[in-house]
Formats: sequence, C-alpha cells, structure tokens
Amino acid sequence: MAKLANLLRFVELLNRYRAVKREIFANSEDRLENDVEHSYQLTMLAWYIVEAERLSLDKNLLLKYALVHDLVEAYAGDTFAFADENKRQEKVEQEKKALGRLRREFAEFKELTELIGEYEERKNPESRFIYALDKLQPTLNIYLDGGRSWRRDGVTLQMILNYKNDLIAKVPELKQYFDELIFLIKQNEKALFNP
Repeated sequence: MAKLANLLRFVELLNRYRAVKREIFANSEDRLENDVEHSYQLTMLAWYIVEAERLSLDKNLLLKYALVHDLVEAYAGDTFAFADENKRQEKVEQEKKALGRLRREFAEFKELTELIGEYEERKNPESRFIYALDKLQPTLNIYLDGGRSWRRDGVTLQMILNYKNDLIAKVPELKQYFDELIFLIKQNEKALFNP
C-alpha cells in the first residue's frame, strides 16, 4: 500500500500543479492558461526547435527541464512576469520554500528536485535554453491570441523588450525567433496593445 500511497500523493501534486492559473489567457478561450498546459507546450516547442534547428543539446535533459521548470508553482503559485521588484523577490523566496517542500515530500523522486535545482541555476546549455524559451513562449501565444493579455494588463512593447530581450539573447538560436516576432509585433502594435 505504501507504493500506491506515494503514487497517489504524486498524482495529487500534479493535479495541484494543473490548478495553478497563469496570467495569460488560453488562446481563443475565456479562461487563463494553467501550468500543465504551459509546461506541455514548452516541452513540445523545445523538442520541435531542437529537431528543426538540429541543435546539439541533450534532448532527454531538455525535455525533463521543460516538464519540471515551474513545478515549484504547485506550492508557490504563479507570479506575473511584469510584477514589481518586491513581488519578484517574494517569488524567489516562495519558490525556494516550495523546492524544499518537494524534496521532503518526494524524497523517493530525487531526480525531480535535482533537475529543478539545476534548472534554477542555469549552469548548462539545456537549462539556459529552456529558461529563454520560457520567456519566448508566452509572447508567441499572446501574439497569436491578438494581444488580449497585454491589453488587459496594460503591457507595452517596451515592457516586453525590457524584460525579455536580454534573457532570450543568451540563447542565439532563440533570439532569432524573438527578433522576428518583435518585427511582426511592431507591424501590428496598435492592434496588440492599448493605445
């Protein structure tokens, strides 16, 4: 029964993770995206780009980072990307506590928390790739959704550039996508953002 109890606890964690609402609309729907949808799409995008660009990254590691990169939010919740400095610092502290809790509650799944820690440290090309892609992905989705989330939250193109440009630039293979997307956004700026 102990094995089943552990599995049930892990399923509860995953359900809790699915319940975390992000700050962007699910495309073409009147609801917010959840963390599981975000992580799944991030994983698929990473796999697609690595294959399409023939990048020499460890796909197994890359896909695992994409799956676990936000799992701490099951306990810490999501924080708006454009939050003020105090909220961002609070996010860091809450996520550290959440990682500690995951380590305690799922000691039998040591690789899970090791990968989350490695992702947070961004010491290898795979973790840096997923981190940068995590900054690009919402921009892709909001653009495809006609800027709805940006208009709701008063986000401007300059805010996006200030926050994301340098973070994505650390991975040149993703920077080219970001630059092309920014070109498209500039062409449609009036429709995508509040006047």
